[in-house]
Amino acid sequence: MTVGELMELIESAQADKAAPQAPTAPEKRYVYGIAGIAQVFNCSMTTANRIKASGRIDRAIKQNGRIIIVDADLALELYNNNK
Repeated sequence: MTVGELMELIESAQADKAAPQAPTAPEKRYVYGIAGIAQVFNCSMTTANRIKASGRIDRAIKQNGRIIIVDADLALELYNNNK
């Protein structure tokens, strides 16, 4: 590799770093089922069932039949705001 090639390589690497990058949205954290709710709230399965049945975190829950998917961060936010 010649000095000129090395300089071109360094300049192109610096130009890549200087280019603005699109901000990335934080990834959502999902948990599944009543066991997932119990894990998020660090409680028993019975208490997790009560939390789900209370309706306080309904906006964070997607349910199709017996399959339950919960947006963990949204569930915590909803639960803490509704106290």
